Amino acid sequence: MKIIITSIFVEDQDKALAFYTESLGFVKKHDVPTGEHRWITLVSPDEQAGTELLLEPNEHPAAKEYQQKLFEEGIPVTMFGVADIQKEYKRLVEKGVAFTMEPTEMGGITIAVLDDTCGNLIQIIQQ
Repeated sequence: MKIIITSIFVEDQDKALAFYTESLGFVKKHDVPTGEHRWITLVSPDEQAGTELLLEPNEHPAAKEYQQKLFEEGIPVTMFGVADIQKEYKRLVEKGVAFTMEPTEMGGITIAVLDDTCGNLIQIIQQ
């Protein structure tokens, strides 16, 4: 068994697609109409056959509440690995990405937390 898709709830699929591709640098793998919404998945440009990230609409009241509560409490919804967090932090800040936590070393790893503009906090980590 392996993880093939993981999802995050987003307030606006188009806005999320733009942020995750243009700012973070992910690559769109699927963009399929599914009625009112779309099945949009992204992959790392370095691992295009790897785990996909699904941009899931947060239409359901439980999804909205879950997303809002995590954001209000400052809890990241997921974590992305980077090779050089200082370099990535600088690149993202130059693109206008807002961080709620600058790169911080914690017991052999360094983490930072960013706002994805779509209702989520995302943690990046250098191990």
